[in-house]
Amino acid sequence: MNNNKQSDPKRKKFTVRHPAHRGHQQGRNHHTKKNSAPHAQNPQYTQKSASLQTPKKREQHRTPIRIIPLGGLNEIGKNMTVFECCNDMFILDCGLAFPDSEMPGVDIVLPDFTYVERNADKLRGIVITHGHEDHIGGLAYLLKKVNAPVYGSGMAIGLIKHKLEEHGILNKVSLNVMESRKTIKMGCMAVEFINVNHSIPGAMGMAIHTPAGVLVHTGDFKVDFTPIDGGPIDLARFGELGSRGVLALMSDSTNAERPGYTQSEHKVGESFDKLFTKAGNRRIIIATFSSNIHRVQQIINLAAKTGRKVAVLGRSMINVITTALELGYLEVPKNTIIDIENMNQYPPEQIVLITTGSQGEPMSALTRMAMHDHKKVNITPMDFIIISATPIPGNEKHVTKVVNELLKSGAEVVYEAMYEVHVSGHACQEELKLMMALTRPKYFIPVHGEYKHLVKARNIALEMGIPNENVIIGSIGNVIETDGSYMRVVSQVPAGRVLVDGLGVGDVGSIVLRDRKHLAEDGLIIVVVGIDKATNTVVAGPDMISRGFVYVREAEELMAPARQLMCHTLSECSIYELREWTSLKTKLRDALSDFIYSKTKRSPMILPIIMEI
Repeated sequence: MNNNKQSDPKRKKFTVRHPAHRGHQQGRNHHTKKNSAPHAQNPQYTQKSASLQTPKKREQHRTPIRIIPLGGLNEIGKNMTVFECCNDMFILDCGLAFPDSEMPGVDIVLPDFTYVERNADKLRGIVITHGHEDHIGGLAYLLKKVNAPVYGSGMAIGLIKHKLEEHGILNKVSLNVMESRKTIKMGCMAVEFINVNHSIPGAMGMAIHTPAGVLVHTGDFKVDFTPIDGGPIDLARFGELGSRGVLALMSDSTNAERPGYTQSEHKVGESFDKLFTKAGNRRIIIATFSSNIHRVQQIINLAAKTGRKVAVLGRSMINVITTALELGYLEVPKNTIIDIENMNQYPPEQIVLITTGSQGEPMSALTRMAMHDHKKVNITPMDFIIISATPIPGNEKHVTKVVNELLKSGAEVVYEAMYEVHVSGHACQEELKLMMALTRPKYFIPVHGEYKHLVKARNIALEMGIPNENVIIGSIGNVIETDGSYMRVVSQVPAGRVLVDGLGVGDVGSIVLRDRKHLAEDGLIIVVVGIDKATNTVVAGPDMISRGFVYVREAEELMAPARQLMCHTLSECSIYELREWTSLKTKLRDALSDFIYSKTKRSPMILPIIMEI
């Protein structure tokens, strides 16, 4: 009998103790005979039925579990996964992504909630791994459509409260703080929270106990033996789950390309210590991710140690620090933090300014400082600036532009390539191997990464002895089904992206984006014609207006013949065509488009407007 199972009453319901099941590991030869089958855990399965049925027949009656990723695969961001069993369903994370260059004018990108809305009656709850935007940013939009309790660590729930309050739905949602090793029931499934290390306090992995077996989802994690907040990753619990049998491991793959181990956050603190000394009598400005409370804590500690005051800039930075202070995740010596309004009352050598803008975001505080567009901070040669972050892929040009502008102002700028002023929050290859070795899963599903990251994580799994046929690289919308004896993609559900532009959610689609790109690349020509409907004659125009194509007053050699062409096209139209405005617009558009392309090899958007006079 496995004594560990008997000592854990929370998992009695999901554990089979019959002696006939010992050692049945379904082809994984590295499990010992003392371990129970990870996939034989059916709460409706009795010892009497076990003694009467063959293993093959038992597998046929096991309840299948469906894993449905709706975001976070083959992409960075908008992480969201649905777990479904019978008439029960829960969601793990609900994040957003930020738009790329192919989405002009778009503010944020959300997962497609269609499948969840259609099955809202099955939804038992939403569990959150941690409080980063790519894991909680879409939650308010989802909770406007469905009603479900939310579970997460104190830090995650604190940040979620701010978001729900902004959207006016805080009082409508049940928010529940969970601690490590606590379990919440989700119908016929149960979710256990397990402490992990990441670049934000309160990060959790999940052990999902199901009738088919235990699924382990790491969330975003790394292994830090000297974390700032004193709470190392609970490797013991992952190992305990592995000794009992893990059906599938769903693991963070962001850093799967990087060999070795991710460095401890303390390494950044050591670099900051040297840089504070190097700054001398200059004002120190540090730009970092607002959510990295561990880094903020180290900055505050060094500021207090060197006799400096700390001022905070940036809305998200202020919100996160306020939440961390309220929940006890951040300790600040008395009178260390000052209001930004009072910063000028102190000499430069007594100030540390913590700000947003480490990614070169156009509206961030650091970018506005660099462009001399900030009302409260002017960059001078008396500034020592540290950019404590690695540019997210795609942001390199924005960060470089900010660095160049800061240097032009005479400030000294330190960024990631020069000193160890940033470490990742994600596990590198050796940490991924450690997680696989501890959990010893039968199946492996890499998550949280672009396709190249998922493939690299698969290769690591193969090195660790997991058979290739037991590794599933999924795509969003895939329905991955398992009953413990198999795991495969069985169908597809609606999935994709929903674009948010201002207050509009989903009203910007592929056609609108195509038009926006067309306008951005080639510009617009508007042709205005006035027609007397009584006589079907042209009485005004055609007038031509150009935006983003040419400046009309300086392109008369092009626009004059274009206007003549429009007059000629109208003169050749029959009375019927002058009545049918749709065909008239098409005729004008085609004629002008051919002419413009022949002269310029450009294809601006052409918009005929016919006014009835």
